[in-house]
Amino acid sequence: MSASRPVRGRLAPSPTGFLHLGNAWAFLLAWLACRSKGGSLVLRMEDIDPDRSRPEYADAIIRDLRWLGLDWDEGPDAGGPAGPYVQSARMELYTDSLNRLGRAGHIYPCYCTRKELRTLAGAPHVGDAGAAYPGTCRNLPPERRAELEAAGRRPCIRLRCPSQNYAFEDAVFGPFSMTWEACGGDFALRRSDGVIAYQLAVVVDDAAQGVTSIVRGVDLLCSTPQQLYLQELLGLPAPDYYHVPLLTAPDGRRLSKRERDLEMGALRERYTPEALLGRLAYLAGICETPEPASTWALSRVFSWETVRKKNITIINP
Repeated sequence: MSASRPVRGRLAPSPTGFLHLGNAWAFLLAWLACRSKGGSLVLRMEDIDPDRSRPEYADAIIRDLRWLGLDWDEGPDAGGPAGPYVQSARMELYTDSLNRLGRAGHIYPCYCTRKELRTLAGAPHVGDAGAAYPGTCRNLPPERRAELEAAGRRPCIRLRCPSQNYAFEDAVFGPFSMTWEACGGDFALRRSDGVIAYQLAVVVDDAAQGVTSIVRGVDLLCSTPQQLYLQELLGLPAPDYYHVPLLTAPDGRRLSKRERDLEMGALRERYTPEALLGRLAYLAGICETPEPASTWALSRVFSWETVRKKNITIINP
């Protein structure tokens, strides 16, 4: 871990739904990890998915974060020198990086249809990445590509990943070594409809916005080799990664926007900000009791040494 550099964190919500308790949990830990070290914070709206992102969700997210007492130094509502802080306004940067990877021979077009990919998904999954892409289009000859395009196939763009395992260190769980199969194999950087993929966008943005510390759920652990490898290829600095346990429902699944689990709107009717923060801090292991607390009071006692490393089941939210 890079202990000597100034800490600069980020809150990076996707405005594809309303925040829920699991989001509040992850954002609180990200905020505390940064503010406890006197660091600065960026708020970035990751609205890269045009089909699901909505401005009303973005407005609600900002409102809920402020209600919790989680502030930031730069963001879509506050401005700053590293803007814009909305991904839909940063497309030129992503395209430039994709072109750089193309000139270096690191990418290739993939003509597999969604139906074909769903068939692949029937194979046993490894981790959270799902079934690994088997490299069907990796070495297609030019004439076969021309045939597929003439037939109306629109390719996505995939990154050529190495065959060897990828080793890295997580600041919470320690050293890891993962196979590229566990990370999904050659992953997409641009969808067939032209939408830039999450992995490329966040790598470009984290570097451009000076992010040095990333705190997120352990369900995104398999994204870390993908992002570190992209940083290597693009010559970008690597942030420190902190993966934290998840809040899970009694049936074991992680809380999600799709299931509308414990949305912030409902929680705001039942809790004060301090009461909810105190409960989350207690679940995290930061405090010994679930007493109400402010964000700044928690920042004075926050330590990674006390944060739990196993997922936590929410029974009586």
